Amino acid sequence: MDHAIYTAMGAANAALARQAVTANNLANVSTSGFRAELMASRAVPVEGPTLPTRTLVVESTPYHDDTMGTIMQTGRALDVALPQDGWLAVQLPDGREGYTRDGNIEADSEGTLRVRGLPLLGDGGTLSVPPHAQLTIAPDGTLSARGTGDDASTVAQVGQLKMVRAKIQNLRHGDDGLFHVADEAVSPVLARDATLRLAPGAIEGSNVSPVKAMVEMIANARSFDMQMKLITTVDDNEKSANQLLSLS
Repeated sequence: MDHAIYTAMGAANAALARQAVTANNLANVSTSGFRAELMASRAVPVEGPTLPTRTLVVESTPYHDDTMGTIMQTGRALDVALPQDGWLAVQLPDGREGYTRDGNIEADSEGTLRVRGLPLLGDGGTLSVPPHAQLTIAPDGTLSARGTGDDASTVAQVGQLKMVRAKIQNLRHGDDGLFHVADEAVSPVLARDATLRLAPGAIEGSNVSPVKAMVEMIANARSFDMQMKLITTVDDNEKSANQLLSLS
Protein backbone atom coordinates (compact mmCIF):
# COMPACT_ATOMS: atom_id res chain seq x y z
CA MET A 1 0.00 0.00 0.00
CA ASP A 2 1.24 3.50 -0.78
CA HIS A 3 2.94 5.29 2.10
CA ALA A 4 0.69 8.31 1.51
CA ILE A 5 -2.31 6.27 2.64
CA TYR A 6 -0.62 5.50 5.97
CA THR A 7 0.25 9.17 6.43
CA ALA A 8 -3.31 10.29 5.65
CA MET A 9 -4.72 7.56 7.91
CA GLY A 10 -2.63 8.83 10.81
CA ALA A 11 -3.78 12.41 10.21
CA ALA A 12 -7.42 11.30 9.99
CA ASN A 13 -7.12 9.39 13.26
CA ALA A 14 -5.60 12.49 14.91
CA ALA A 15 -8.53 14.58 13.65
CA LEU A 16 -10.98 12.10 15.20
CA ALA A 17 -9.13 12.29 18.53
CA ARG A 18 -9.19 16.10 18.47
CA GLN A 19 -12.89 16.00 17.68
CA ALA A 20 -13.57 13.77 20.69
CA VAL A 21 -11.70 16.15 23.02
CA THR A 22 -13.48 19.18 21.56
CA ALA A 23 -16.87 17.48 21.88
CA ASN A 24 -16.18 16.65 25.53
CA ASN A 25 -15.22 20.26 26.22
CA LEU A 26 -18.36 21.53 24.51
CA ALA A 27 -20.53 19.08 26.47
CA ASN A 28 -19.15 20.55 29.72
CA VAL A 29 -19.64 24.20 28.83
CA SER A 30 -22.14 24.52 31.70
CA THR A 31 -20.27 22.31 34.22
CA SER A 32 -19.14 24.30 37.25
CA GLY A 33 -15.37 24.59 37.59
CA PHE A 34 -14.67 22.56 34.44
CA ARG A 35 -11.21 22.91 32.90
CA ALA A 36 -10.98 22.50 29.12
CA GLU A 37 -8.72 19.72 27.88
CA LEU A 38 -5.99 20.65 25.41
CA MET A 39 -4.95 18.24 22.67
CA ALA A 40 -1.31 17.56 21.82
CA SER A 41 0.25 15.48 19.05
CA ARG A 42 3.76 14.23 18.48
CA ALA A 43 5.51 12.46 15.62
CA VAL A 44 6.74 8.93 16.33
CA PRO A 45 9.05 7.15 13.85
CA VAL A 46 7.75 3.89 12.41
CA GLU A 47 10.24 1.23 13.45
CA GLY A 48 10.91 -1.72 11.21
CA PRO A 49 13.49 -3.44 9.04
CA THR A 50 14.06 -0.25 7.04
CA LEU A 51 15.30 3.20 7.95
CA PRO A 52 12.94 5.23 10.24
CA THR A 53 12.05 7.70 7.51
CA ARG A 54 8.30 7.50 8.13
CA THR A 55 6.48 8.86 11.17
CA LEU A 56 2.97 8.52 12.54
CA VAL A 57 1.04 10.87 14.80
CA VAL A 58 0.39 9.95 18.43
CA GLU A 59 -2.29 11.96 20.26
CA SER A 60 -2.60 12.71 23.96
CA THR A 61 -4.29 15.18 26.32
CA PRO A 62 -1.47 16.09 28.71
CA TYR A 63 -2.67 19.62 29.42
CA HIS A 64 -5.69 21.51 30.66
CA ASP A 65 -6.51 25.18 30.26
CA ASP A 66 -5.92 26.62 33.73
CA THR A 67 -7.53 30.02 33.13
CA MET A 68 -10.28 30.97 35.54
CA GLY A 69 -13.89 30.63 34.48
CA THR A 70 -16.48 33.35 35.02
CA ILE A 71 -17.41 33.87 38.69
CA MET A 72 -21.19 34.05 39.03
CA GLN A 73 -22.92 35.34 42.16
CA THR A 74 -25.69 32.95 43.23
CA GLY A 75 -26.41 34.02 46.80
CA ARG A 76 -26.75 30.36 47.76
CA ALA A 77 -25.14 29.57 51.12
CA LEU A 78 -23.45 26.36 49.98
CA ASP A 79 -22.03 27.70 46.71
CA VAL A 80 -18.34 28.57 46.81
CA ALA A 81 -15.90 29.84 44.18
CA LEU A 82 -12.28 28.81 44.62
CA PRO A 83 -9.20 30.95 43.87
CA GLN A 84 -6.63 30.10 41.21
CA ASP A 85 -4.94 26.72 41.92
CA GLY A 86 -7.42 26.01 44.74
CA TRP A 87 -9.28 22.68 45.00
CA LEU A 88 -11.90 21.03 47.20
CA ALA A 89 -11.16 17.52 48.46
CA VAL A 90 -13.80 14.77 48.14
CA GLN A 91 -13.77 11.14 49.23
CA LEU A 92 -13.82 8.53 46.47
CA PRO A 93 -15.75 5.26 46.82
CA ASP A 94 -12.49 3.39 47.49
CA GLY A 95 -11.55 5.76 50.32
CA ARG A 96 -8.95 7.76 48.41
CA GLU A 97 -9.10 11.52 47.81
CA GLY A 98 -10.11 13.32 44.66
CA TYR A 99 -10.03 17.02 43.89
CA THR A 100 -12.49 19.29 42.13
CA ARG A 101 -13.14 22.97 41.51
CA ASP A 102 -16.89 22.42 41.42
CA GLY A 103 -18.20 24.54 44.29
CA ASN A 104 -21.83 23.42 44.08
CA ILE A 105 -22.12 21.77 47.51
CA GLU A 106 -25.24 19.81 48.46
CA ALA A 107 -26.45 18.37 51.78
CA ASP A 108 -28.18 14.98 51.62
CA SER A 109 -31.03 13.77 53.86
CA GLU A 110 -28.56 12.65 56.54
CA GLY A 111 -26.71 15.97 56.59
CA THR A 112 -23.60 14.78 54.74
CA LEU A 113 -22.15 17.45 52.46
CA ARG A 114 -21.48 16.23 48.94
CA VAL A 115 -20.06 17.48 45.65
CA ARG A 116 -21.08 15.53 42.55
CA GLY A 117 -22.55 12.90 44.86
CA LEU A 118 -19.24 12.33 46.68
CA PRO A 119 -18.69 13.19 50.38
CA LEU A 120 -16.92 16.50 50.92
CA LEU A 121 -13.84 16.30 53.12
CA GLY A 122 -12.84 18.51 56.03
CA ASP A 123 -9.88 18.42 58.38
CA GLY A 124 -11.18 15.39 60.27
CA GLY A 125 -12.84 13.44 57.49
CA THR A 126 -16.21 13.79 55.80
CA LEU A 127 -18.35 16.79 56.74
CA SER A 128 -21.83 16.44 58.23
CA VAL A 129 -24.24 19.13 59.41
CA PRO A 130 -27.40 19.06 61.52
CA PRO A 131 -30.52 18.42 59.42
CA HIS A 132 -32.47 21.53 58.40
CA ALA A 133 -29.82 23.84 59.86
CA GLN A 134 -29.00 27.18 58.27
CA LEU A 135 -25.45 26.96 57.00
CA THR A 136 -22.83 29.56 56.24
CA ILE A 137 -19.33 29.18 54.84
CA ALA A 138 -16.63 31.71 55.68
CA PRO A 139 -13.90 32.73 53.22
CA ASP A 140 -11.39 30.52 55.08
CA GLY A 141 -13.68 27.50 54.65
CA THR A 142 -15.12 27.50 58.18
CA LEU A 143 -18.57 25.89 58.14
CA SER A 144 -21.10 27.23 60.67
CA ALA A 145 -24.66 26.09 61.39
CA ARG A 146 -27.66 27.56 63.20
CA GLY A 147 -30.47 25.23 64.13
CA THR A 148 -34.11 25.84 63.40
CA GLY A 149 -35.58 28.12 66.07
CA ASP A 150 -32.21 29.09 67.51
CA ASP A 151 -31.35 32.69 68.26
CA ALA A 152 -29.58 34.58 65.45
CA SER A 153 -26.46 34.86 67.63
CA THR A 154 -26.37 31.12 68.29
CA VAL A 155 -24.02 29.86 65.63
CA ALA A 156 -21.91 26.73 66.03
CA GLN A 157 -18.85 25.82 64.02
CA VAL A 158 -19.35 22.33 62.60
CA GLY A 159 -16.22 21.90 60.51
CA GLN A 160 -13.88 23.39 57.96
CA LEU A 161 -13.56 22.60 54.28
CA LYS A 162 -10.33 20.99 53.19
CA MET A 163 -8.93 23.26 50.50
CA VAL A 164 -5.67 22.34 48.82
CA ARG A 165 -3.40 24.21 46.44
CA ALA A 166 -1.94 22.53 43.35
CA LYS A 167 -1.03 23.45 39.80
CA ILE A 168 -3.31 21.67 37.37
CA GLN A 169 -0.23 20.45 35.47
CA ASN A 170 0.82 18.51 38.59
CA LEU A 171 -2.47 16.61 38.82
CA ARG A 172 -3.86 13.70 36.84
CA HIS A 173 -7.32 13.94 35.28
CA GLY A 174 -9.30 10.75 35.91
CA ASP A 175 -12.12 9.14 33.98
CA ASP A 176 -14.43 10.09 36.87
CA GLY A 177 -14.04 13.78 35.96
CA LEU A 178 -12.02 14.49 39.10
CA PHE A 179 -8.34 15.30 39.49
CA HIS A 180 -5.94 13.07 41.40
CA VAL A 181 -2.40 13.22 42.72
CA ALA A 182 -0.13 12.47 39.76
CA ASP A 183 2.32 10.35 41.76
CA GLU A 184 0.43 8.72 44.63
CA ALA A 185 3.50 6.67 45.58
CA VAL A 186 5.27 9.88 46.66
CA SER A 187 2.27 11.66 48.21
CA PRO A 188 -1.15 9.94 48.25
CA VAL A 189 -3.00 13.11 49.33
CA LEU A 190 -2.46 16.86 49.23
CA ALA A 191 -2.12 18.83 52.45
CA ARG A 192 -4.62 21.51 53.40
CA ASP A 193 -3.55 25.07 52.58
CA ALA A 194 -4.72 27.46 55.29
CA THR A 195 -3.87 30.54 53.20
CA LEU A 196 -6.53 29.86 50.55
CA ARG A 197 -9.63 32.05 50.55
CA LEU A 198 -12.86 31.22 48.72
CA ALA A 199 -15.80 33.36 47.67
CA PRO A 200 -19.03 32.32 49.45
CA GLY A 201 -22.34 32.61 47.62
CA ALA A 202 -20.69 32.38 44.21
CA ILE A 203 -19.68 29.69 41.78
CA GLU A 204 -17.11 29.44 39.00
CA GLY A 205 -18.38 28.49 35.59
CA SER A 206 -16.61 26.43 32.96
CA ASN A 207 -13.69 28.06 31.14
CA VAL A 208 -14.77 26.52 27.81
CA SER A 209 -15.67 29.04 25.09
CA PRO A 210 -18.68 27.67 23.14
CA VAL A 211 -17.80 29.72 20.07
CA LYS A 212 -14.18 28.57 20.05
CA ALA A 213 -15.24 24.95 20.58
CA MET A 214 -17.70 25.10 17.66
CA VAL A 215 -15.01 26.56 15.37
CA GLU A 216 -12.63 23.79 16.41
CA MET A 217 -15.27 21.14 15.67
CA ILE A 218 -15.79 22.52 12.15
CA ALA A 219 -12.02 22.64 11.55
CA ASN A 220 -11.58 19.07 12.80
CA ALA A 221 -14.40 17.81 10.57
CA ARG A 222 -12.90 19.52 7.51
CA SER A 223 -9.45 18.12 8.32
CA PHE A 224 -10.88 14.61 8.57
CA ASP A 225 -12.74 14.99 5.25
CA MET A 226 -9.58 16.22 3.54
CA GLN A 227 -7.58 13.20 4.74
CA MET A 228 -10.31 10.79 3.62
CA LYS A 229 -10.35 12.41 0.18
CA LEU A 230 -6.58 12.00 0.01
CA ILE A 231 -6.89 8.30 0.84
CA THR A 232 -9.52 7.90 -1.90
CA THR A 233 -7.38 9.75 -4.44
CA VAL A 234 -4.29 7.67 -3.69
CA ASP A 235 -6.35 4.47 -3.89
CA ASP A 236 -7.76 5.50 -7.28
CA ASN A 237 -4.26 6.27 -8.53
CA GLU A 238 -3.07 2.84 -7.41
CA LYS A 239 -5.96 1.16 -9.25
CA SER A 240 -5.16 3.09 -12.43
CA ALA A 241 -1.49 2.14 -12.17
CA ASN A 242 -2.38 -1.52 -11.71
CA GLN A 243 -4.59 -1.43 -14.81
CA LEU A 244 -1.76 0.08 -16.89
CA LEU A 245 0.67 -2.57 -15.64
CA SER A 246 -1.76 -5.37 -16.46
CA LEU A 247 -2.15 -4.08 -20.03
CA SER A 248 1.59 -4.02 -20.54
